[in-house]
Formats: sequence, structure tokens, C-alpha cells
Amino acid sequence: MMKKAICLFSLALAAQLACAQDTVRYVGNTVSNVDYHNGQLTPAVGVHNMQIFRANREHPEEADGFGFTYNHAPMLAYWHNTYYVEYLSDKVGESVPPGHTLMITSKDGENWSKPKEIFPIYRIPDGTTKPGVEGVAKNLDAVMHQRMGFYTAKSGRLLVLGFYGICLDAHDDPNDGLGIGRVVREVLPNGEYGPIYFVHYNPKWNESNTSFPFYKKSKDKGFIQACDELMANPLMMMQWVEETDKKDPLIPLHKDYKAFNFYHLPDGRVVGLWKYALTAISTDNGKTWPENAARAPRFVNSNAKIWGQRTSDGKYSTVYNPSEFRWPLAVSVSDDGLNYKNLLLVNGEITSLRYGGNYKSYGPQYTRGIIEGNGVIPGGKEWVTYSMNKEDIWVTSIPVPIVSEVTAQANEDFNALPAGKELDQWNTYSGLWCPAKIDKAPDGSKALALKDWDPFDYAKAERAIPANKKVETEFTIIPGQNNTGMLDIEFQDERGTPAIRLTIDSTGQFKAKVGYRDKNFFKYQPNEVCHVSVKLNTDTRFYTVNVNGKDVLTSLFFAPVLKVSRVAFRTGGVRRFPDADTPTDQMYDLKNPGEKAKPAAYYIKSFKSSTY
Repeated sequence: MMKKAICLFSLALAAQLACAQDTVRYVGNTVSNVDYHNGQLTPAVGVHNMQIFRANREHPEEADGFGFTYNHAPMLAYWHNTYYVEYLSDKVGESVPPGHTLMITSKDGENWSKPKEIFPIYRIPDGTTKPGVEGVAKNLDAVMHQRMGFYTAKSGRLLVLGFYGICLDAHDDPNDGLGIGRVVREVLPNGEYGPIYFVHYNPKWNESNTSFPFYKKSKDKGFIQACDELMANPLMMMQWVEETDKKDPLIPLHKDYKAFNFYHLPDGRVVGLWKYALTAISTDNGKTWPENAARAPRFVNSNAKIWGQRTSDGKYSTVYNPSEFRWPLAVSVSDDGLNYKNLLLVNGEITSLRYGGNYKSYGPQYTRGIIEGNGVIPGGKEWVTYSMNKEDIWVTSIPVPIVSEVTAQANEDFNALPAGKELDQWNTYSGLWCPAKIDKAPDGSKALALKDWDPFDYAKAERAIPANKKVETEFTIIPGQNNTGMLDIEFQDERGTPAIRLTIDSTGQFKAKVGYRDKNFFKYQPNEVCHVSVKLNTDTRFYTVNVNGKDVLTSLFFAPVLKVSRVAFRTGGVRRFPDADTPTDQMYDLKNPGEKAKPAAYYIKSFKSSTY
């Protein structure tokens, strides 16, 4: 009996341990520090962050043509060699009508179209009410709220979807199951879009009291078949749970979990992820789920979305905000889709929130990638999209495999590198008004150009190098002017702590931060080629700057580091606002939020690193 009891106990213990391990979890030892926008995380190498939409109320022609300043919840697909980003947009703040949905497209992932309205502003019938919510609709427009953007049918047709919700006041929810219904239209290969239909109604709504026909009325049988196929897919329907009636039989799991996404494990099981890093596993391709999801052990994530997918190297990644705030944006990698082992930086910037509004949170947030079936981008990179401050729309490419270090020294002459490969080892943060990309230098050669006419943001490019105590870097740079703009050049450790900061300022001076003060060491001229060498030693904390063959400065670090592992070029100063104590919900606009600054440009022709 004793042996039998021990055996049963051992089996039970083994089963308990197996069950405990059979969930998504974080097994790494890195956590983010919200006192820094970058969380003091080491960047994943070669990440390119690109702004594809910049809100502008004063000059709508510079933005979406409407001047709406709440832009959020983007979704991403790749179809017919084209990138598609769908996002919702409200005039000023979240859940404050009017609202509509727009699309931005690109053929190469770098040059993006102006937004095009795909689901227009929708008028709610006067007299509409919602159970349990005070107020009656009168001259009221809907707002859009959708957790699902695209569906690619087996026939190859691409559908784009949206949801019209009702908000009777600024604190009402559009995703309470009491909205109007979900709309759909087909994306056509010629860049146009098919007619708008309702694909699914919420209770009390039907063809008789809505403005678009039901999809079954389409004369296109292939379109109807694609919609039917969509609604027969439980994994797709799980994305509808928030907006659809809570008792809708289409939804496999009736829980108030938010922002579902999923990926398949090698054994066919499906991992589901929701906000707050809630997770569960389905064994029947999403038809049924455990009664309750669980918070993924040791994952840090609040009410911003978390994204998970299988990457092109057969591993898995999650991209999310690893804090109780919506910064930084980070990526974690897993070999098996369950155990995530590291935490690396994707985007550690927070531009100024230019336009105040209801529920506008600071930071890069609500990230989404390409859900299974909605396209595979050539080249193997992972692509995600997100909003910045619920105001501007960004996309990011993350090289795969996802790594945090480089082993080879830099030796790059941008003019000699193959087109499209020049910045493979560089991390960039590139805005529409402050781009960081390959361009022509004043002498006609290719260069890494950092340009800036944005009063509220900056261009940034940084190069990871092998971490060392004794580092020498050489770079050739051409300032395009000497009467405006600035360029900081920082030598940093793996957490982004700068030890040396050199600045090309707006008065023609090349200077260095020396403790509290700055020290001028070189006078530069517009379009002058400057060959710069910096030799440093982290043990002695001394460094020497040489410009055009002449030593012009020997000084001490302004902050100690153990090793230097990257060099950053940035067309603006250090940002520390907001922080963890900044009041939420900024309700004021910044001064002249839609105006441009005087343009400045800096051209980096080459970059080289070594140790001594």
C-alpha cells in the first residue's frame, strides 16, 4: 500500500508539474525600469521604427485630410505584395464621436500612402438608447472599435472589417456588446475597395434600421462565401468577443477578456493571448478553451495589448509594453512558444503628445502584427504596427533571428553598401518630419541622413558594437547647416546609459558635455566634411576627440559605464517626460502643434569601430 501511495503521489506530482509548465511564461531575468522611456533595455539589433501617419489638426492636408487627432488600434496585413495598415480615428479623443476607420498602404514598407477612409462616419438613429446607460442619441455619430482588422479567405480574397459602436457620453464603452454591428468590405487587387456591408448585427439591429445592406445581398457569391468562411472560423470569432453581443453563439469563450490574438504550437495546439498577459491553450483549434485564462507567470503587462506569433526562424516572439504603463515597447523570444527567455527593446521613445484628448495614453502601444493567414512578408522580418500616444501610427520591422549583440566590428561606407542593406545593423527611429534613412549627401554620395523639421520629435540612428572597455570609433559626417538644429552623438552601455555626449549645435559649434557644462572644441561650417575619431577607455574614463586629423579635446566621461556597446546619433535632446508620476489624460494641446520647424540635416557617410 505504501509503495502504491508513493507511486500515485509521484504521478500526481508529475502531472501537476507538467500542467504548471504547460503555459506561456517568462523565464528571463530582465525587467524594465519605467523611470526611463527605454526601460533600460538592450535593443534588439537592426530594428527600424517608422512613423507612417502624423496627426495634424491645423493642416489636415499634411495628414489624413480630416484633421482628426485621436488615431489608434492599428492592424496589419500583407497581400498582393502590399502592406495594409487599418486604424480607427476619432476627432479629438477616445470614444468621443465622430469616428471612422482609415487605411494606409505601402509597396515597400518604407514609403506609405496618405490615409484613405474605408469605413465612413455613421449616423446613429435619433432616439437610440442603451440598457443601463443614461442618455438618448440625438444628432449622434457612431465611433469605431474593432479588435479584428483583416481576414484572408481560402480563395485568396482579402476582407477588411470594422465595428460601429455607440457611445452616449465620453465614458461610455463602444465594446460593451450594445453597439450596432460589424461591417466588411473586400480589398481589391487594383487598390480599390468593394461595397460596404454589415456582416453581423448586434441585437435590435438589422437591415431595416441600418445604413448598409447585409452581406448576403451581395451579388458576388465569392464574397459571400468568404464571409461565411470567416464566421465559421472560431479563432477569428474570438477576436469579436468584446463588440459582439455577450451571448452570441459565434463566440467560443464568453469572457470579458480583451484584444485576443493567437498562434499555433508545433503539436497543433493554439496559444491565446489577451491584455494583462492573460493566456490559455486550446487543443481543438479554438473551438473550446479552458473556462478561465491565467496570467502568464512573470509576464509584466497591463491593459495594453500583447502580441504573439511564430517567427520565420521557427521560434516565437511576444511584443508588448512590459510595465504598468505604455512604455517601453519590447520583444521577448521563445524557442518553444511557451517559455520566453529574454526582454529586448523595440521602441523606447515617447514623442510629445501634441493634442490633448479623452483617454490618450503616452507611449508606443496597442501593438499588432500579421495574424496567421494574413500574409507573409518577404525577407523573414517580423513586422508590427502600433500607435504613439493614441495620436500617430507607426510600423516596425524586427530582424529575425532576434538578437541583442553584434560580434563583428562596424566598418561601413554607406555609399559602397548594397541598396536596401545599408542599415541592416542599425536601429532607427524615423518620423515623417524627422526621417532617419539612406539619402544623398551634399557631395552626391549615399549617406545615412538624419533630417528634422519636427518641433516635437527627432530622428535617431544607433549602431551596436561589440561591448568593450577600450573603444575607438571613426565616422565621417556632414552637417547641412550651422544656424539651426542639433545633433547629439552618444556613447552608451547596453542599458542606454550615455558616458560621452558630443553635440553639433545650432551656432556652428561642436561641443561636449563636461559634467554640468558644455565645452566647445571645434567650429564647423555648413556642408563641411568632418572626419571624427573618438578614442575612449571606460576604466580611466578618459576619451579623446580628433577632427580632421587633429586632437581637439581630451576629457572625462560625464557618467561612468563599465563598457561601451553602442553609439547613438539623435537630432534632439534627452526626453524624460512623461514619467511614472505624470498625471494621465492630457487634456491640453501643445503650442502650435501642427507647425514645422526650420529644417536641419546631418549626413553620416561612414562609421567604423575597433578596440585597442
